[in-house]
Amino acid sequence: MTNIHTKEKTLFREIGAKVEGAIPGVEVLALELSGPERFTVFIDHPQGVDHALCERVTDVLRDYLREYAIEVSSPGIERPVRTPAHFERAVGRRVSVRTAIDIAGRKRFKGEIVAADPAAIRVSTDGDEFEIPYDAIVRGNLTEERV
Repeated sequence: MTNIHTKEKTLFREIGAKVEGAIPGVEVLALELSGPERFTVFIDHPQGVDHALCERVTDVLRDYLREYAIEVSSPGIERPVRTPAHFERAVGRRVSVRTAIDIAGRKRFKGEIVAADPAAIRVSTDGDEFEIPYDAIVRGNLTEERV
């Protein structure tokens, strides 16, 4: 796994704990670095995500503003899935997954999540099933595209 992915995962854990501890009901779905000094935090809330909630999350993250430009966003149509819990809730849905390592000669998978356990997901694509360990996943997003 590259340094950027390690940094992303570390920030995701730190920021997730900070935000979810400070604002009840908010779930940090993903964090994506878009440069050495910029990242986007994707959040969700049972009552939806509006501008005011994004501002509250930005305020919770004010200590990070010294080092980073931060964007806070709703999950959007292609909802990020990163954790075992996210993938378990998405079994039966279509997903696009990018991995840090080759799995069966590839790093990109588009297909249906057919299973998710504590260690890995199974994705059905092109008539085959692939087991993808969570540790190998760099990005995952739900998609309604044809697979």
